[in-house]
Amino acid sequence: EAGDLRGLAEDRATVRLVGTVRSTPLPVGPPPAPEEDPAAARAGPVRFLLAARSVEVVGGTGPAAGPARGAGPRATGAAVEVLAPATAGSLAYGTEVAVVARLAPVGDPARRAVARARAADDPVTRAPPTALLRGTERLRAGLVGTAAAVPGDAGRLLPAVAVGDTRGVGDLDEAMKVSGLAHLTAVSGAHFSLLGGVVRALAARCRVPRRWRWLPVGAVMLGFVALVQPGASVVRAAVMGAVGVLGLVAGRPARSVPALAGAVLVLVVVDPWLARDIGFVLSVVTTAGIALLAGPLARRWSTPAGRGTRATGRSHRVRGRWAAECGRAHRGAPGGGRGTAGSGPGAGRSTAAAIATAVAVPVAAQAVCAPVVLLLSPAVPTYAVLANLAVTPAVAPGTVGGLVAALLAPWWPAAATWCAQAAGAACWWIAAVARTATALPGAQLAWAEGVLGIVLLATASGAALVLALRCRRDVAP
Repeated sequence: EAGDLRGLAEDRATVRLVGTVRSTPLPVGPPPAPEEDPAAARAGPVRFLLAARSVEVVGGTGPAAGPARGAGPRATGAAVEVLAPATAGSLAYGTEVAVVARLAPVGDPARRAVARARAADDPVTRAPPTALLRGTERLRAGLVGTAAAVPGDAGRLLPAVAVGDTRGVGDLDEAMKVSGLAHLTAVSGAHFSLLGGVVRALAARCRVPRRWRWLPVGAVMLGFVALVQPGASVVRAAVMGAVGVLGLVAGRPARSVPALAGAVLVLVVVDPWLARDIGFVLSVVTTAGIALLAGPLARRWSTPAGRGTRATGRSHRVRGRWAAECGRAHRGAPGGGRGTAGSGPGAGRSTAAAIATAVAVPVAAQAVCAPVVLLLSPAVPTYAVLANLAVTPAVAPGTVGGLVAALLAPWWPAAATWCAQAAGAACWWIAAVARTATALPGAQLAWAEGVLGIVLLATASGAALVLALRCRRDVAP
């Protein structure tokens, strides 16, 4: 509340704001269709979030304008939503700017931005971003430029899948939402898991001692946060990853639920506005749903037919003893335990478990996040689970290939282009699945709006989970 920006907004005062750009400027209005001219699409105003540091009244229409508000700039710490001319779209995250704009109140007083500012002229750059942010912006720009050489939806989707840059997605954004694949264009825990796994594997390959492997993992995660910019889901995943890194340092095993709980507790204390950020809420409930429900669902669906749920624990113990006996017999067999790859009951059970896990993850995620998505649109994506299953093999190649292309673009353009083409093939498949699912009949199921719709869908999802698990104890963490 310092600086009385709310009061200035109610008075429609014209002020000079000095602060730091805290979001990538995005065009106001619907994304352009692929046949439209991209330059013409960017002709409209852009919107970005400004973390204001000082405010000075330079004019206004209300009684508080001018000297009545006090001479000279005053300190503030408020966030302001700025609408600026299209030329401000080139502002980089972290740039310090001064902007003269007319303030207006926001509709919801509990939003992060305490006022809306409409600027008639371009913001004046006072200081560039830090060296780290300039370097990451160069990488992002290199990826966007390299992806531009990839034709069609693949090139438009590649920056979004790799680093969450959705500025060039266009009308494909709607198809991703209708098909239930929009989460692939937002950086989340999946990106950190993939990246952390690759770094740990490389560290092991380079014979880095186990107790020091947290150093490259932590450094890469920090650099990745700077590259993708700290949005709500990124911050949640980064803090949860930091808890995992601390576990590596202490030599403790990974525990998803305590790590998620610790991350959420820290974040909502440091930044209470995250509690009202739909992206943060979706990130948290989806992670919690996968951590709590995916395992029990996978175990339930991989249990051999004919065994009741009450015997689930006993069947697991029997299968464990059976596996141990087979392992001893296999090691004692001629050939030193090499055997025939992919043969025997164990291979069938492994395949069944892998399929059950692949199905359980999107089912768990969709069951818990669907009621929250109703806040955005009163409809349920009918083919979301099937679409997520179809794109699962393409997510890792598209993400890792895009990140490698971003790293190579400034130094080795030819190799970056090759990586972008390979990652673009994966992104083409994701886009094709999204458009196909959207074109199918009944792609979205209309649902009741408001609290009633949320309660009904949450009840339906809970009932479906109970029927799938058939036992309350199966949903224990």
